[in-house]
Amino acid sequence: MELGLKDKVCVVTGSTGGIGLAAAKQLRDEGATVVTSGRRSEGIGDLHVAADLTQPGAAEELIAAAVAAFGRVDCLVNNVGGTDIRKFEELTDDDWQASFELNLMSAVRATRAALPGMKERGSGSIVNVSSSAGKRPSLGMPDYSVMKAAMLSYSRLVADLYGGNGIRCNAVTPGPTATEAWLDAGGLAEQQGNRDEVLAKVGAGRPLGRLAQPDEVAAVIVFLLSERASYVTGAAWSADGGTVQIII
Repeated sequence: MELGLKDKVCVVTGSTGGIGLAAAKQLRDEGATVVTSGRRSEGIGDLHVAADLTQPGAAEELIAAAVAAFGRVDCLVNNVGGTDIRKFEELTDDDWQASFELNLMSAVRATRAALPGMKERGSGSIVNVSSSAGKRPSLGMPDYSVMKAAMLSYSRLVADLYGGNGIRCNAVTPGPTATEAWLDAGGLAEQQGNRDEVLAKVGAGRPLGRLAQPDEVAAVIVFLLSERASYVTGAAWSADGGTVQIII
């Protein structure tokens, strides 16, 4: 299927691993010009910008670098995010603020920087990576769940505000996905006990009986960016294996 993404300039944040990296690879396969970004110094993009998007000004510098290199930004994937397993009572004000900067404000700032150019051209597509925890809170990820719920509201807001400018904005809500965040030493699985037992339990909690693969979530992101989704905006697309509640 031709997705109409050839030569589109696509910025993917948090794209040196996991879902973001998978999305960047699929966009390149579609012929898009890809700008990757993350805290790591190297990425697969036609341009890679090392950046910590929790810092004010970093998202603006990322978008400015993409425009300077390629003249515009057609598509934006806000994928930066992360958490640890934590108890609600133990979270400090600083913990909540750090989660706010990482899981929500990174997307707000990148979107805000990309919008003027998209409005001027009368077109653009934005996909925000939320989480199934944004629909039903994960008890082990309280701050993350709240920020990802806010991401859903934010996505709908941008869709409503800028649809008349030809700009579409959608969200994707993955369930647990087989990325470094879950699988690595010290990751989300190991934080909860025996890694293999936790992964088996979490997988069994999905109707499909397993964690998602990054490519499976990325495929939804790429479709929503594409011309094939030209009448889709303000939506929150589940890519969670049929999850109805998170078992953590």
